[in-house]
Amino acid sequence: MFNLRVYGILINEQQQVLVSDELIRGAYITKFPGGGLEFGEGTRDCLRREFLEEMNLSVEVAGHIYTTDYFQLSAFNPAHQIISIYYLVNPLEEIKVPLRSKPFDFDAAQMKVYEATRQTETFRFIDKSDFTAESVTLPIDKIVAEIVRAAF
Repeated sequence: MFNLRVYGILINEQQQVLVSDELIRGAYITKFPGGGLEFGEGTRDCLRREFLEEMNLSVEVAGHIYTTDYFQLSAFNPAHQIISIYYLVNPLEEIKVPLRSKPFDFDAAQMKVYEATRQTETFRFIDKSDFTAESVTLPIDKIVAEIVRAAF
């Protein structure tokens, strides 16, 4: 089974990279914002939908950065092969969700969501000078982090 994921790389005017800190079924994961492609949806449409759902943020999907070109098992379902597509995105409005300065800094409302759904997330920016493959958790994201460091 293939699991198609689409992620956005958002770099602000201060040259900081946006990441999502997530708590999913007890696992702490730092990744790029985005998520799963739904049936009937294009990859760019998926990414716009994900940013609206997760951040209430309209984005412009700009250039393609990377598509997984090797075999990668899902971290959550060993019967799934992950294929991830990454795009550069630009916000079309001001970010309204709370941005954190520390990893996994969930507030009470986010923890209430976690108790109900076993997953929650928050967002923060990392200065480009501090951003490395070690800043993110997932193997494909680590590759993209190095591409982002080299290109931007």
